[in-house]
Amino acid sequence: MEKRAVDIVVISDVHLGTYGCHAKELLKYLKSIKPNKIILNGDIIDIWQFNKRYWPEAHMKVLRKLMKFVSEGIEVYYLTGNHDETLRKFTDLHLGSFHLQNKLLLTLNGKKAWFFHGDVFDVTMQHSKWLAKMGAVGYDTLILINSFVNWCLQLMGKQKMSFSQKIKAKFKDAVKFINSFEQTAAELAASKKYQYVICGHIHHPEIREMSTVEGKVLYLNSGDWVESLTALEYHKKEWKIFRYNAKDFENDVVDTGLLSDSEDLASKLDVHILFKKMKLES
Repeated sequence: MEKRAVDIVVISDVHLGTYGCHAKELLKYLKSIKPNKIILNGDIIDIWQFNKRYWPEAHMKVLRKLMKFVSEGIEVYYLTGNHDETLRKFTDLHLGSFHLQNKLLLTLNGKKAWFFHGDVFDVTMQHSKWLAKMGAVGYDTLILINSFVNWCLQLMGKQKMSFSQKIKAKFKDAVKFINSFEQTAAELAASKKYQYVICGHIHHPEIREMSTVEGKVLYLNSGDWVESLTALEYHKKEWKIFRYNAKDFENDVVDTGLLSDSEDLASKLDVHILFKKMKLES
């Protein structure tokens, strides 16, 4: 597949280190593009649920691919989220073309674009973090069960389903929270005279013009790589949502031979040591 040129790619809520993460699909997507700038908008590595017994090779390859972009001089911005909040103590770290920040402001075609994860709008995160962490474990368990059910459905030749999306659609409070999140982000951006506000966090991909008292704002959300498998792309002065379709990547196989056994083991040990150190310091 010929690589597509993209000015800016925004990816969020990958949740590397969890069972629900679709690392292989993300890796295929990253290999299919030629970006000028990559913005990782939070919850890329799930430090909350990191378990040294679960770190598949595909998860490591996603990190290696991102590091390869950095080595090629491509600007990579890692904006921290709630699941990787431990990294916030290292904010404003700049190593070559890699930047670790809490938020980012860019000017695109004369318009100001404000990027941040969005967990600051989550009341549960602000006042009951332990409850949010319990919810994250429950969500990951639901995704794991959902994966098994979908595997069975595929064997029977039936269409896949998403448990969490059905739950979100069924409960009015979930829909209300998403709408409130989007409106709050738009109003805050408008008050700062920004034309774009780009978030993650709620796993709900969206591009929508929002009206506020102080004017209109284009609200964008990059979705996630657990269920939606989406990213935001900005190219030739236009935004669009990329949605992963397995049929488009049928001939693309994730190389399982990139790492030798010794390299794979060393990489896993490095990750385990890194997160153990972070947890001790937090």
